Amino acid sequence: QVQLVESGGGLVQAGGSLRLSCAASGRTFSSYVMGWFRQTPGKEREFVGVISRTGLTIRYADSVKGRFIISRDNAKNMVYLQINNLKPEDTAVYYCAADPEASSGLFHYWGQGTQVTVSS
Repeated sequence: QVQLVESGGGLVQAGGSLRLSCAASGRTFSSYVMGWFRQTPGKEREFVGVISRTGLTIRYADSVKGRFIISRDNAKNMVYLQINNLKPEDTAVYYCAADPEASSGLFHYWGQGTQVTVSS
């Protein structure tokens, strides 16, 4: 089992950047596929991207390609989401998620989320 805690959200002007962090508990962090999702009120949770256990394979949603960068540091039990050129439509609660396999995009473990608000 793994526990996840996101941080780094806040209020940012459009065009700015943020780096979200997700700290994971446990000794087996490197055995988990990690994902980032976001959600706005009244909408379903949206996939942002996923990073493999080693960090060598990363996949992004088309809507964020070129602006979002996911990375992980297995030695520190951390996964990051760098968001560049923020847009008002990026406003959402951002969640990190973990799963040993993430088969079919399903994640079993979730953080509590961190709010990102982008002002125009």
